Amino acid sequence: MKNSFANYPSLRGKNILITGGASGIGKELVKAFAEQGSSVAFLDVDEISGRQLCIDVGNNIFFERCDLKNIDKLKSCIEKLRKQIGLFDVLVNNAARDDRHDWQEVTEAYWDERFATNLRHQFFAIQSIANDMIEKGGGSIINIGSNSWMEAVGNFPAYATAKSAVHGLSRTLARDLGKYRIRVNTVVPGWIMTERQKELWVTPEGLENQYKRQCLPDLIKPVYVARMVLFLASDDGAMCTANNYMVEAGSI
Repeated sequence: MKNSFANYPSLRGKNILITGGASGIGKELVKAFAEQGSSVAFLDVDEISGRQLCIDVGNNIFFERCDLKNIDKLKSCIEKLRKQIGLFDVLVNNAARDDRHDWQEVTEAYWDERFATNLRHQFFAIQSIANDMIEKGGGSIINIGSNSWMEAVGNFPAYATAKSAVHGLSRTLARDLGKYRIRVNTVVPGWIMTERQKELWVTPEGLENQYKRQCLPDLIKPVYVARMVLFLASDDGAMCTANNYMVEAGSI
């Protein structure tokens, strides 16, 4: 089945910041916004993949290498990108890492590292960019969550807990920022077939179980997450805030 995707004129010329943009869902987000005519800035710790993506996509793409666990570095990179392209209209908090871990082996340090990797930077990126949107009269913040905790998936309690907290972050900040016409939503992917997932976690048994859980008979590609994010970033999503938007093929 070939898809015919929408074009959003309201995204043309908008300034976008994406975290974790060098691979997986983030890479698809960078490409999708660039195709809409947006100016796209992204952060990632993987400098080689980030630089290559800039070459592949072409004009109006801006990249800074950043370990998002370092909040001072995050803030300085955002400021550097702001000086290059101007105030931001859209923030997509995408960066995360779903490393597996046994609950009995989790240390305090590992727990804190997982939250720094999967949650903490989302808040501080919002804090760093919200004033841009206030000055511009509005904006859209999209936090990427996960349905893993909803499905009670095991083997990564720190990741699942951090991802569940994304929903609380989105809803409370939607209330705080709504008076400025800033919308805050959570996009909730199911099991997305990124290259990393295919390399590390996809097995015939796992796929068979996934097909049984989904209402739809197709595996989910990263592009479908990107399309939902585009809608929420655009003027078409102007009255959408404080909610979860599922991209999980009806998984139960």
